This record gives sequence, structure tokens and C-alpha cells, in this order.
Amino acid sequence: MKMSRYTPGLLMGLGLGLLSTAASAQTNADSTGLPGDQFSLQGALELFKQAASPEAFEQLLNSESSKVNNLDLNEDGKTDYIRVVSKKENDVQVFVLQALVSDKESQDIAVIELEKTGQDNAVLQIVGDEDIYGEETIVEPSDEDQAVLEARPSLLAKGPNLEVLPVDAATGVIVNVWAWPCVRYVYAPSYRIWVSPWSWGVRPAWYRPWRPLAWTVYRPIRYHFRPHYTVVHTRRVVYAPRIYRPMRVTSVTVVNRHQVAVNHYRTTKVNRSVATHGNRHGQVSRKTTTVQGPRGNKVSRTKTTVRRKH
Repeated sequence: MKMSRYTPGLLMGLGLGLLSTAASAQTNADSTGLPGDQFSLQGALELFKQAASPEAFEQLLNSESSKVNNLDLNEDGKTDYIRVVSKKENDVQVFVLQALVSDKESQDIAVIELEKTGQDNAVLQIVGDEDIYGEETIVEPSDEDQAVLEARPSLLAKGPNLEVLPVDAATGVIVNVWAWPCVRYVYAPSYRIWVSPWSWGVRPAWYRPWRPLAWTVYRPIRYHFRPHYTVVHTRRVVYAPRIYRPMRVTSVTVVNRHQVAVNHYRTTKVNRSVATHGNRHGQVSRKTTTVQGPRGNKVSRTKTTVRRKH
């Protein structure tokens, strides 16, 4: 009799516990566990779209109200300052987003690749660094905003006509970003290449670091930027990597700290891809070996073989 009196309460408590666990699992389901979770590539493009210059873009990146940067790579309890370093060759420009980790180390987070393709045309993408996102992650503007601009030509009354640049059906469309103020600014004849003057020991007077948000809080903010930008696998500015590769900067501290998570992410993704490929084309076998990495650390590499069906 006593047990029956408490049974409804026990069942209710158990049910609430299961719901809480399920909600927590759902919340973390799309977290990779990589530092890239704490920086929105889509949000960075949105800020670049709003900024009047690379200098203004850097200030927006490091403003708490923008809610794009939630990185704390050195784990000091404060968000990392992101400086912008740019370089130009002919009509191609790159803008490197670089986190200050310590007085001796910095870490590239992403690079914005921009190319002027005509008198009134320009294309743009942002590429997340592989040590931060597990692999190079390419994001570009979607054509949703383009449709809005074409439907309201008054928005471009003082600017060039923004047409959608056609490409093949497999890759969709390329959005012309020439009307973005920062884009026109950096292609003006008077523009001088912007290289951030700030460093670990010298920060701008307006900068106020803030405490990073928990993932459960930052997640919905991060996804707020997604509708107007899309992840793609095609590089639009093909010459940009030649400019950027020699100037890429990585932090040994950051790479070592996240190496296990990055390797796990890469292995898991390869395994999923291989499993799908193998089911379609034949039997899959994998062999994992440990080799010496470029920085003297040990790196796991997996060789995959597919025995095709006859």
C-alpha cells in the first residue's frame, strides 16, 4: 500500500530525468567538441558585410554585442582577441582572422577570400582553419539575400547592379558581393592594405574582453546567422590559397590541446563516409598506424581499402 502511494511520484521523477537527459543529448548532438564550435563563420561574414572597412570589421569581431566570437583558446576565462591581417595580389585579397593566444603564439581561425571578377562584380568565401574546425570548412553567402535585393532595387539605388552570377547546377549560384561597403572600400584606389597593429601586449582602448558563454547559451546565437549563408565544397577564389599558405600561423599549444578531438572528428567522419561508400561498392578494410607529425607529435593515420563487388 505504501509503495503504491509513492509510485506516481517515482514514475514522474523518472520521466522528468529521462526527458532532461534526452534534451541534453539533443542540445549537444550538433557539437563537434572542437574549438570551431565557439566561432561562427557565418556570423563573421555577416559582420564583414556590415563593416565599412577591415579596421571596422576587426572592431565588430571583438565586440561582445556581436556574439560571433566565443573563443577561449588559451583557457584564461576570457574571450580571445581576434586581429585581422590582410594581403593582396592583383584582384585577389585575403583577410586572416587570427586569435592572440599568448605573447608568443597566435592561431589562425579562418580566412576570408575575396576576388574582384569584373567591373561591378566580386565573389567571397570564408574558410575555417582545419586545426580549429577539424577540416577546411568553406562558407559563402546564399542567394536568399540576393533575391531580396533584386526584389527591392531601391536598396541599390546608389550602387552597381547586383546580379546573380550563374554557374553550373551542381554548385548553385555565386552571389555578387560588390555592394558590400567593405568590398568596395578595399578595391578603392586609395586603399592601403590593413594589417592589425594590435598584439598580445597592446590592445585598443575600446576593447573589453568578456567571459565565454556556455555552449547551451551560445548554440542558438551561433545558429542565428545560418539562414543567409551556406556551407559549400567548391572554392570560388582559386588563387587565394597561394597567397594565404605562406602566411598561415598556428599555435603549438592550441594544436596539441585539441589534437585528440580533431583526430577523433576526422576519423569518425572518414568512417561514416567509408561505411556508406563500402556498403555501395564492396567490403571495406581499415588499418591504423601511428606516425611522426610535422611538429614532432604522434599522429594516427588510417589507410582504407575497398574490395569492390563483382
